[in-house]
Amino acid sequence: MERSSGSDRLLIVSCIPYFLEKGNIWFEKNINKILDAQKTQIFFQENAIFLEENKECHFSNFLRKLDEMGYEKVLTITEPGEFSKRGGVIDLFPVNLMQAARIEFYGNKIENILELPIKINSEKEIKDRLIRKLKRREQFSIKGTIKPGEYLVHLDHGIGKFAFLKDGYYVLEYDKGDRLYVPLGLERKLSRHIGFREPVISRLSSSLWEKTKKKVKEETEKLAKELLEIYAKREVSRRPPYLKDDEMQNNFEAAFGRDETPDQLQAIEDIKNDLYKDFPMDRIVCGDVGFGKTEISLRAAFKAITSGRQTAMICPTTILANQHFQTVKDRLKNFPVKAALISRIQTKKEQKEIIKKTGSGEIDLLLGTHRILSNDIEFKNLGLLIIDDEQKFGVRQKEKLKKIRPDLDVLSLSATPIPRTLYLALSSLKGISLIQTPPPGRLSINTKVMPWQEKEIKKAIELEINRGGQIYYLHNRIETIGAAKSLLEELSPECRIGVAHGKMKEKELINMMNDFKKRKFDILVATTIIENGIDLPNVNTIIVAEAANLGLAQAHQIRGRVGRSTKQAFAYFFFGKSLSQKAKLRLKALKQAQELGSGYKIALRDLEIRGAGNVLGKEQSGSINQVGLNLYCQMLSDTIEKLKPQYEFSNS
Repeated sequence: MERSSGSDRLLIVSCIPYFLEKGNIWFEKNINKILDAQKTQIFFQENAIFLEENKECHFSNFLRKLDEMGYEKVLTITEPGEFSKRGGVIDLFPVNLMQAARIEFYGNKIENILELPIKINSEKEIKDRLIRKLKRREQFSIKGTIKPGEYLVHLDHGIGKFAFLKDGYYVLEYDKGDRLYVPLGLERKLSRHIGFREPVISRLSSSLWEKTKKKVKEETEKLAKELLEIYAKREVSRRPPYLKDDEMQNNFEAAFGRDETPDQLQAIEDIKNDLYKDFPMDRIVCGDVGFGKTEISLRAAFKAITSGRQTAMICPTTILANQHFQTVKDRLKNFPVKAALISRIQTKKEQKEIIKKTGSGEIDLLLGTHRILSNDIEFKNLGLLIIDDEQKFGVRQKEKLKKIRPDLDVLSLSATPIPRTLYLALSSLKGISLIQTPPPGRLSINTKVMPWQEKEIKKAIELEINRGGQIYYLHNRIETIGAAKSLLEELSPECRIGVAHGKMKEKELINMMNDFKKRKFDILVATTIIENGIDLPNVNTIIVAEAANLGLAQAHQIRGRVGRSTKQAFAYFFFGKSLSQKAKLRLKALKQAQELGSGYKIALRDLEIRGAGNVLGKEQSGSINQVGLNLYCQMLSDTIEKLKPQYEFSNS
């Protein structure tokens, strides 16, 4: 705090990287230059305030200025970039000082400027953390178009409803008819409210919002400590680093035959960087259906095998395991790698032979369902576990192999996207790679949501058959699936129709899918058994009966069964006469979010509609609703960043 001629003076600068990158001594040396610059330069007029005791300073304008300069209003200040207000007293921690200050107003006059005992010891550490915090605030802020009626969260004032844009301001409506005008350019203080139920609108000029934030911050601190302890324990394990790329790896990758997307290449690089370290990988590759996660996993498996380690790949269904096995055989046919599939399709004798070869190390890559987790299967040198559609497996199943081999590398694939906010919050702990770019030439799926009409179904079938394609007809009731087939035979008597459902014997089911792939049928009437990763490029129309009974994320996943080539694909979602409000919202969201890569939007909308969820654990749902998922994740991310130096991380 600058003292001059017996009166206290205080310089306050904006929370922006330009100032945060300067040392505090710089401000002491250059205070007179800053004050001179304020007279003529707009930058310093907008980003610096100079206060003196016994000088006039409009109280409301001062508070507004702190808001515009990026300071966060809190109940009690603890670190730079924060301020609190009690009556005419402002406690403030300027980012250009090592110590907090108290400013006492008498009306619009500064009566006293006092030092507070709140200090920082390490200027660089705090400022580096603050720069990262500001960047995260930008990432969590509102993006894209916002519509009137949307709930927004203001960092300092709480939850309001967006009304309109006017004269360069976002106008938010609060409780009791109050309005808040937020200037364009201050989006970093606004985020969308995503929660489990309708939020409570905040009251302006109340301390309740600061109290709520304080309580939620304490809860995120507890969760952050639990997460940090888990990951710190995981990193105690060590294993030899994997081998760098050699000629065989390069040849394998070149044999892919298609151009990788930037996201695929980044995910592959992320995985290799994990494997080159000496502690086990735990990474999730998260992306929309059909965006190339399988190829990413095969390159990781090949890397493990050429480094002398076996790989296990577990899938939620026999159909998916069989499809992956066919893909693996095709990709590995020119390489000295042995792969095998184990499931209930094989005879006991065949299974026994595969188990024996796995135990001796003759099999490099073993694919299957949870059968791989059975006690009779032992690996000679298991190094990598790939979990496809990881959300389909329980925690105990996923942890079983990890317990057997603490140094096991784990790669999880998920087509049910997580909100980007959660990704940002957890990415400093868990390896997460996002796949959001569609493959070259891929078109978005033309989605039609409409009441049940047999003539529309007949028209959709004719359109696909006339261009030489095939059709999925989703009917999710096994007891009436025969009647659904009969209806289609009446509507399209020239079509060959097959049936697939979960009560069929697995061998019969696999044969049916193989026959459909070989185009022995034009239409496959199926239950949601087709949901997981079935990849048939010639099937470009899907018709869903009773679509209102599907969850939103599930409907989006099923829609992704078509459109796997460069042909225009169609998805028809039919619903009955009576619809619940939630079903209407689900179908509306499905129609709105049909562009490629929209799974993230689907996941967020699903979170709003379902009314419950388990993003971070149900015990967090109350806190998430109070401040919204975006701000909650921002708080969690900030807390992890703050606490992380207390834990030993080899990748920190």
